[in-house]
Amino acid sequence: MRPHGQIRTLSYLISCLAIAAGPAAAADATPELLSVKKIWDVGNHNAFTDLIRWHDKFWCTFREADDHVGGNGQLRVLVSADGDNWESAALLAEKGIDLRDPKLSVTPDDRLMIVAGGSVYEGKTLLGRRPRVAFSKDGREWTAPQKVLSEGEWLWRVTWRDGVCYGAAYNASVRGTPAAKEAAKLTKPAEPGPADWKLKLYKSVDGVDYELVHHFDVPGHPNETTLRFLHDGRMMAMIRREGGSTMGWIATAEPPFTKWTYNETGHRFGGPNFIELPNNELWATTRRYLPLPRETVLAKMDEKSITPVLAFPSGGDTSYAGQVWYDDILWISYYSSHEGKTSIYLAKVKLPK
Repeated sequence: MRPHGQIRTLSYLISCLAIAAGPAAAADATPELLSVKKIWDVGNHNAFTDLIRWHDKFWCTFREADDHVGGNGQLRVLVSADGDNWESAALLAEKGIDLRDPKLSVTPDDRLMIVAGGSVYEGKTLLGRRPRVAFSKDGREWTAPQKVLSEGEWLWRVTWRDGVCYGAAYNASVRGTPAAKEAAKLTKPAEPGPADWKLKLYKSVDGVDYELVHHFDVPGHPNETTLRFLHDGRMMAMIRREGGSTMGWIATAEPPFTKWTYNETGHRFGGPNFIELPNNELWATTRRYLPLPRETVLAKMDEKSITPVLAFPSGGDTSYAGQVWYDDILWISYYSSHEGKTSIYLAKVKLPK
């Protein structure tokens, strides 16, 4: 039998070892995928999701169409009280317009807002596009999609802060226009300096009329961009690029958001999104292109890089995830064609403490 002093000493040593091992163990911990459930597959092609929690319910939106490109897309809105049982709340359409990539936010007067692309196609040839916005007081009855900004722009997502919404819009050339013909002559984007696809920061107090704040100095065909506010008041941007190295960029700026610090990551983005948790951790979702097959992944994020740590059941045509932090769980909507038909999925992830 050990003397009490030796027992206390042994207990103390064990405690010290546990404390010392704690941070290392936490650093090695990975997120746990609690569940994945298909929540919609009614349309021929169901894709490009977003997710929000509003009025004590989950709301998920996405595009329904005949294919990834082509066929006039409509915007489906689903609602769920528990995240398990879903029903259709609305279907938004505009004659002759392919509505794409809907993103959800909540306005200062507590309305649900959708911002989406509005494209015109002839077959699979893009003829024109302009962003659309729509609003709802109950998530079921929506205003008709309304044009914002100018022809050729794509306002990809807006984020509200102190009564003002901010969004990054890009203007890529549309085939057949003089700008497109000129852009076709380019073999690579200008380095350094502004890209031939212009990425701009806009702000608005009503979600309809926008004011230009800044031109992002991002080369390499910048496009899909998610903006979030960090706990210290700075704005962070996660930017997809289709030219140059094609690697995604992460950028940060302090108010008034006209001077940005840029960092090129070692990862290509597709449908980029991220969230800051109450403990200030950053978690991103994106499409992983390599190694094949393509997957939708969850990644640990900082101001300079992302580190994929969890792949969701996915493949082929996939990504464009929505994120909600609720009840100490990260809820993630995404789409994928790994089971044959392109469908909408909801995943629940427990993050390491």
